[in-house]
Amino acid sequence: MKKISLLLALALSAGFSYAQSPVLKEVSAYTDKNYPALDKLYKQLHQNPELSLQEEKTAQVMASELKSLGFEVMEKMGAHGVVGVLKNGKGPTVLIRTDMDALPLEEKTGLPYASTARGVNAAGNEVNVMHACGHDIHMTVFTGTARALVHTKNQWKGTLVMVAQSAEENGFGADLMFKAGLYDKIPTPDYAIAMHDNASLPAGKIGYREGAFMASVDMMDITVFGQGGHGAAPHTTIDPVVLSSQMVLAFQTVVSRTINPIEPAVVTVGSIHGGTVHNIIPDEVKLQLTLRSYSDEVREQIISSIRRISKNLAESAGLPENKMPVISIRDPQTPATINDPALTNRLVSVLRKNFGEENLVEMPPNMVGEDFSRFGRQEKEVPICMFWLGAVDPAKVREAEQKGEALPSLHSPLFAPLPEPTIKTGVKAMSAAALELFGKSK
Repeated sequence: MKKISLLLALALSAGFSYAQSPVLKEVSAYTDKNYPALDKLYKQLHQNPELSLQEEKTAQVMASELKSLGFEVMEKMGAHGVVGVLKNGKGPTVLIRTDMDALPLEEKTGLPYASTARGVNAAGNEVNVMHACGHDIHMTVFTGTARALVHTKNQWKGTLVMVAQSAEENGFGADLMFKAGLYDKIPTPDYAIAMHDNASLPAGKIGYREGAFMASVDMMDITVFGQGGHGAAPHTTIDPVVLSSQMVLAFQTVVSRTINPIEPAVVTVGSIHGGTVHNIIPDEVKLQLTLRSYSDEVREQIISSIRRISKNLAESAGLPENKMPVISIRDPQTPATINDPALTNRLVSVLRKNFGEENLVEMPPNMVGEDFSRFGRQEKEVPICMFWLGAVDPAKVREAEQKGEALPSLHSPLFAPLPEPTIKTGVKAMSAAALELFGKSK
C-alpha cells in the first residue's frame, strides 16, 4: 500500500495523471528518449541568435528540420519565414507557430552556453545579440512537437502546418507573412496555436487564459513645434519643451479620466528629445509613446484623445495652424491577442487531464504584445490560442518569493530558462493540444 502511494505521489509530482491516453504516453516516452537532440538544438539556437528580419541562418535550421521530417516546405515567406505542410489524410488543419528573432542585448547569465553573438541593428550600429525572450525555447518546442507528431502520424489524421515566423519583436513578421499571402498558400487552418515562455512561472507549469491574453501595441511619434530663441528671452519664443511637458502630463489623464476603469489601457511616453544646449529654446521636441489596450474601441479612443489634447495645448500656446503637432503611428500596429474561449477551454481540458490540475495556472491578462494575434484576424477568421510555458527553475521561484525579490523578466540580460523541464513540458503540451484538435487525444 505504501509503495502504491509512493508511486502515485511521484506521478503527480511529475505532472501527469493516469488519464493520459496511449498516444500521449507514446509522445511522452518519445520526447524523453530524444531529449538530448533537442537540448543540442536549443543550445545551438541560443548561441547563434539573429536580430529581427535577419534570421537567415535560423530559418535554414528550421527549414532543414521540417524537410527532414517529410514536410512540404516554403521558405522566405515574409522576410525569412518558413512554412511546413504535412498532409496526413482527411481531417482538421492545425497550425502551430513559433517565432525566431532575438534581441539587441548582451547576455549576462554566466551560462556555459551563453551567447557572445554580435549583429548590426536597423540603425547600422553593431550590437550584442541574445535570445532574451526565449524564442530559442519556442523553436526547440516547435521542432520537438513536429518530431513527436510525425512519430505518431499513424495515430491521427489531418493536415499539420508548422510556421516559423520572422520579426516578432519589432511587430513586422506576421504582417509580412500575410502580405505574402500565407493563408492563400496553405490549407485554411481550422485552428492556430502557439506557446510563449514565461519568466515568472516554474518550469513544468502551463499558464492559460481565455479571451484577452496580450494587448494591442501602437508605437506613436509626436513632433511638437515651437518658436525658438534665446533662453534668456523666453517671452519672445513659444517654448516646445514646456509645451511637450504639458502634453506628457495631460496624456496621463487619458487612461485615468477618459477610459472606463474596467477597460485595461496604457499610455507611456518612453522618449522625449529636444534642444541642444542650456541657453537655447529649440524649435521642436520629439516624443515617442507606446499605447496598449484590448479592444479596438479603446484603442481608437486613446488615439483620438491624444490628438485632441495635443492640438488644444498647441493652440493654447499660441501656435498657428501650420505648426500643430504632427502625430504618426508606426505601421504595422500589433493587434490584441484574444484567445478563442471555446478553443481555449477545449485545450485546457485535455491539458488538465494529462498534466494534472496542479500544473495548470490561470493567468491574468498581460499588457505586452504578440503578433501571433494576426493569425486570427485575417479575412479567413481562425480560432487562436496561445499558452504560457513556465520556464524558471522552481527552486529560484521559491527563493524569490521567500526573499520578496523579482525574477529576471523577459528581455532581461539575466533571463535564463531551465531547459529540460521547460522544453519537455512544451513539446508534450503542444503535442497534446494538436492531437486533441486532430481528434486523437482520448
